[in-house]
Amino acid sequence: MSGGSQPVVAGFVGLGNMGWPMARNLAQAGMRVIVHDLDASRSAAFAEQFGGEVAAEPRHFAPAGVVVTMLPDGRAVAAAALDWGFASALAPGTVVVDMSSSSPIDTQALGPRLAERGVALVDAPVSGGVTRADSGTLTIMIGADDQDAVERARPVLEVLGQRLFHTGPLGSGHAMKALNNYCGGAAYATLAEALAIGQRFGLRGEVMLDVINTSTGRSFNSEVVFKDEVVPGRYGTGFALALLAKDVSIAASLAAASGIEAPVCELVSERWASALAALPAGADHSEAHKGWWDVVLATSAAETDAA
Repeated sequence: MSGGSQPVVAGFVGLGNMGWPMARNLAQAGMRVIVHDLDASRSAAFAEQFGGEVAAEPRHFAPAGVVVTMLPDGRAVAAAALDWGFASALAPGTVVVDMSSSSPIDTQALGPRLAERGVALVDAPVSGGVTRADSGTLTIMIGADDQDAVERARPVLEVLGQRLFHTGPLGSGHAMKALNNYCGGAAYATLAEALAIGQRFGLRGEVMLDVINTSTGRSFNSEVVFKDEVVPGRYGTGFALALLAKDVSIAASLAAASGIEAPVCELVSERWASALAALPAGADHSEAHKGWWDVVLATSAAETDAA
């Protein structure tokens, strides 16, 4: 931790499934943490449990040298920073670190607006889910035009993540996150299709995963998402279907803007959008296959049945 005997003062906006353990890790690392969530009861509960301070008003963020945002998308980040207005309370030189899964285009638009206030913006989205947020071992993708701002934010980033990658200029971290999640979304879709086809043929899902996980088809989805969540029927990764569908859509938008022909990306984006439309709000991303067919992928007596 930098700053000699003075603790780092970190603001944290967004205490959802990911934000709560991340903010907690900052508090447990000895930082002075100032929190805000749209659900005021979550902010109050956090302050009670971990000794943080509640930012009921934007001015309460004034002491922070770094403010982390962990919100649904870039529009929510801009709304918190500019409309609710926490950015107006920050001293020049403060760093806002957006760790949300935001559109890089939104990030590049927000940067100059914060710079007008003397506040630097760093995009630092994460990979690793709730488990690694809890353990402080996230992978962090860092985009910034101001490398000094990255260094000022480093004490916070090093508490939250195990592997920090500098991806390039402002927005590049969010672009990398979207493209990573496109790859993950594509792997989920192909694996779900393989299991559905195999089960119709008479193969058992858990046997298929055993083979795939020792063969060339293995992936994070086969080793973790399907093995631990889908086949047992838990569906509890903590990462929302809506968020993954959004990330894959961002990747498809980037492909279109870049002029790269990317038919697979377009199809994967459509696939996740269809799952989102078919399933209830708040569905876990591991449930996506339920929006595609009535084939039962969870282990059960009806595993090979289809409605």
